[in-house]
Parts: sequence; C-alpha cells; structure tokens
Amino acid sequence: MATEQPEMDGDASTPDQVVPVSANDGQRLASLDFIRGIAVMGILAANIVAFGQPFSAYMYPDAFTVPHSATEDWLWVGQFVLIDSKMRGLFSLLFGAGMMLFMEKAWARGATRWLQARRLFWLGLFGLIHYFLIWRGDILFSYACCGMLALLFLKVSAKWQLRLGILGYLLGAVMYGSMMGFLYMASETDAARSDPQMAEMVTQLETDKQDQLADGVIQTELISSGDYPGWVNHMWVEHASDLGFFIFLWLFETLPLMLMGMALYRMGLFSGGFDPTKQRMWGWAGVLSGGALSLWLALWIKGEGLTFYGTQSAMVGFSFLPRVFMILGLAALLALYGPKAVGWLGERISYAGRAAFTNYLGTSIVMLFVFHGWALGLFGKLGRIELYGVMLLAWALMLLWSKPWLERFRYGPLEYLWRCLTYMRVFPLRK
Repeated sequence: MATEQPEMDGDASTPDQVVPVSANDGQRLASLDFIRGIAVMGILAANIVAFGQPFSAYMYPDAFTVPHSATEDWLWVGQFVLIDSKMRGLFSLLFGAGMMLFMEKAWARGATRWLQARRLFWLGLFGLIHYFLIWRGDILFSYACCGMLALLFLKVSAKWQLRLGILGYLLGAVMYGSMMGFLYMASETDAARSDPQMAEMVTQLETDKQDQLADGVIQTELISSGDYPGWVNHMWVEHASDLGFFIFLWLFETLPLMLMGMALYRMGLFSGGFDPTKQRMWGWAGVLSGGALSLWLALWIKGEGLTFYGTQSAMVGFSFLPRVFMILGLAALLALYGPKAVGWLGERISYAGRAAFTNYLGTSIVMLFVFHGWALGLFGKLGRIELYGVMLLAWALMLLWSKPWLERFRYGPLEYLWRCLTYMRVFPLRK
C-alpha cells in the first residue's frame, strides 16, 4: 500500500463539497463542513418527491399518484420558498470553491489542471452510473461538464471570476426567464388560447405535457412492479438524451455559481476574510429579500392553480433571480454560524458534510430499497407528508453514521474511492 504524502492530507473534496483545508496551515474550515452538511440534507428535502413519485411530480403536484391535499399544496409553497434550487445553488458555490482549493494545493506540488480534469472525468462517470442505474435526478454529470468549462477560468483574478459569474447568471436569468415566460403565456393565458396563430404551439405544449405525464405512468409501473432491468432499459432508451438537456438547462446557473464560489473562496468568505457585521447584514438581506420574492411568486402560482407549465415556469425561469439572493445570503450566514455549531446536532451535521459525496449517492441507493418493487415497494404510495417522513429518517441515518465512521477513517467510502481514482494510487484509509 502506498504511503500518503503529508501535503495531500486535506484535498479530498467531493462533488458537492469543498475540502475545508487552508492551503497554508492545513486546518479545517469548520464553516464549510457545516454548510456541506446543511446542503446535502437540504438536497434530499428537494429531491424526496422525485424519489417516491413520478419525476413530473417534483414540480407539478397533480402528477402525484395519490391525492395532493390542500395542506400539501401549502407544503409545496414552503418547499419552493425555502428549499428548491437553493440547496443545489449552495452545492454549486461549494463545488467552485473546492475546485479552487484543490488546484491551489495541486499547483503547490507542481501538478497542473489536468489532475483536476481527471478528477472531473471520474465524477462524470459516477454521475452516469447514478443517472442510468440508480436515479434519474443526478447532478454529478452536469457538474463534471460545467467543471470542465470552469477549468478555463482558474487563473483569472478573483474579481473577474466574480464578475463573469454574475454576468453569466444574469444572462441565464434573461434567457430562462424569457423562455419560460413565453411557455407560460402560450399555455396558461386566455389570450394565447384564443389566438389562431398560437393554436399549433398550444396544441404542441399540451401534447408535451401529456407525454411527460404518460412517461410518469410508465415509470410508476416499472418501479412498482420491481422490473429493475425494464426500468434501466427505459432510462437508456427514453432518457439518455435528457443528459444534454439538463446540461443546457443548468449551464447558465451552475457554471456562474461555480465561478462565484471560486471568487468568494479566494476573497475569504468561508475563512473570516469579510467584516462579520457586514457579512451578517448582507446575508440576512439576501435571505429575506430573496425569500420575500420567492414567497410572492409561490403564492401567485398557487393562486393560479399550480398548473403544469405554471409550476415549471416558476421553478426554472421566474425564480432565477430571487433564489440567487437566497443562495448567496445563506452562504454568507452559514459561513459565519458554522464555526459556532459545536453542539451535538451541529457537530453531526458537520460530519455529514465531511462525507457529503457518500451521503448524496448513498441516499439514492437507500431510496432504491425504499421505493422499488423488488424491495419495500413504496413508490407512488406515499403523499408529500409521508415522503417528508422518509426524508427525516434518511437525515437521521446521515447524522448517525457519518461521525463514527470519520472518527475511525480518513474519508467517507466514496470520497476515498474517488481520491484513489483521481491520483491512480491506493491511499491509507484507516486513521
């Protein structure tokens, strides 16, 4: 077994995490561990509906295979305001910061960005396995592709990384807002329905809607019956092309946030480099303003009846700007409060963050056993409230296993595997 080099001890960052190690003193930044823990738990809160119900139900409550009550409509509002896209945004910020930290340490050893490219290659492979064999909602492959593009900006100054990130995000807001706004106008307004020139588009949108809902029926039948080979074949035949669409869909969100994460890491957001009073003020300003706008948007869409294209437009397009205020605000506040999270719960959350890659993929594997028909077979049988119960049990599992494992071993299981693949070496695992 190869002997691990001392200078590598802290650079085992994972797809959704930053290795919180100072390039200078080798000490962990507790804020990043805590933020990763919050993010990996929050991403499950965002995804739990799509684990246990047809994929369309993630946005559209009427796609549930069981009744969606009035109370659960309000829970949709709460999830939209507090969770949806915010946790993925935190992941993206941390991923960019992790890339920057990884390369700082690599450059100090004389390595080049090709080491990071190899790391991203393996990440993409993990993502493809996740997508085709475990769960359709994978983000790792998209992260790997966006990360490859982010490599081009590693040596740009922090200020320009931030400027390019903001510019790219604003471009995405205009593009996605316009695209989804047009779909909303065409599908949900009386003016479009009564316009003969729009008749063909309205018909096509309705056809697309029915096709997506029909795919959910097929998904439910395959998963509920326990036909795992049939489900994998369906993923390959019907949804392989979706990977390219997902990259396009999130390119102007994920890549800009990665660039912002790189810049904010270099500027010291996660290590006390900002004035705490101002950071707290701007953090709360972002959370409250973004939350207020998101709440107004959610109430409007709920008032319109939580329609198919209404919910899609809100999640993909209309919430693009409000959510970035919340993402940046949450990052600022959690960076301040993370080092103070020293109680039992805060400590457990931080340990879950240290094994965030394993917790992210491991949760998907656990959900296979919970929902597929060859195991517990609960797919399509639980409403939103019951699914939140499953989420709470999964959170408990994350908090229970991460600390004792990392007290005995250097890395989480998948963090360790990814590290060995990246360096093409076998490292010590036990402390």
